[in-house]
Amino acid sequence: MNNHHDANDLAQDVFLKAYRAIGGFRGESALSTWMYRIAVNTCLNFKASRRPETEELPENLPDRGLPVADRLEREERAHRVREAVSRLPEKQRATLILKIYHELTHEEVAGILGSTVGTAKANLFHALANLRKLLVAEGME
Repeated sequence: MNNHHDANDLAQDVFLKAYRAIGGFRGESALSTWMYRIAVNTCLNFKASRRPETEELPENLPDRGLPVADRLEREERAHRVREAVSRLPEKQRATLILKIYHELTHEEVAGILGSTVGTAKANLFHALANLRKLLVAEGME
């Protein structure tokens, strides 16, 4: 969400929605998949209702083991990658984040996004290709 306060508010909304809808949970998928689906839909609806803000989350504490120049280069590279990921289409971005950052299976990603496994795989393939194009255009190869 690129904003800690919005992320906290949305997390609370997700748990409230899940609590209110738990009676409708049919058990056709894992509870975690059902929760991810609620979370993704809540976040997508929130993003669609607001213009994106430029405020970023604070970076993690720097790795004290690296020289300053290396640390700055790593931080700049990470910033460029995050920026490129944020420019992907929503479904591709969601698929990439769930698969790569959350290490979910294709089946779990498909369940969360309400698509087929084939569509989830295709979204990931296109997301990686588009991310590569964006990074090459930025001079990162």
